[in-house]
Amino acid sequence: MADITNPIPSVWARRQREAEQPTLSREAIVREAVAMLDAEGAEALSMRKLGARLNAGATSLYRHVATKDELIELAVDEVFGEIPVPDPGASDWRADVFATCDAFRATTLRHRWLGSVIGQAGLVYLGPNLITVSERMAALFSAAGFPEPSRAIDTVLSFVLGMSTTEAAFLTTVQRSGQSEAEFIARLMPSTQEAVAGHEFLAGAFAEAEANAATDPAVLRYEKFSYGLNVILDGLALRLPR
Repeated sequence: MADITNPIPSVWARRQREAEQPTLSREAIVREAVAMLDAEGAEALSMRKLGARLNAGATSLYRHVATKDELIELAVDEVFGEIPVPDPGASDWRADVFATCDAFRATTLRHRWLGSVIGQAGLVYLGPNLITVSERMAALFSAAGFPEPSRAIDTVLSFVLGMSTTEAAFLTTVQRSGQSEAEFIARLMPSTQEAVAGHEFLAGAFAEAEANAATDPAVLRYEKFSYGLNVILDGLALRLPR
């Protein structure tokens, strides 16, 4: 049985303190935290370093945000505000859901730390932007006629988050190499060819990758995402009442 007397701590479960420094607000702290996460990743985030970027001591930050975990929650909710969800009926449900998932992927690739923190325990309390995205997606699936919209949402977002998190990790590795994505892939080709020798399926996949070598890698990544998402939507369409 859950211990309701000791709930999981979350920034959304406590009242915000009154601002004590007019030049330092929670909003400003969160904006700078997102910028720091984008530049350095989740592992580099600390209240001390963030305070230095804001020309404020860590103690001043703690007046607005109690812990680093709270800061992560706020940052996640902040970037979820970048995901637009169409109104139900703006076009057909598939186009609306695809557009939402496309925006979700784009947000994850802009903020490559997102996938690594979105599942942490503190996010059981949803912030306002997360709630808005969830409610608007539920409205899309409900309007389409899905009897259990939450299950459809879970299915779609599991795919999108898995794909985009993998992409984000790969792009981070490419960035750290100091090479372009095309250069990085070209460097991998010889060792990959050696590794797949004698494995028919893998050799076929490698041959396909070689044939696509002249194509923009970003285009290929998007095509893979689009293909997989459309397969998911095909399957969900079969669940609609006839």
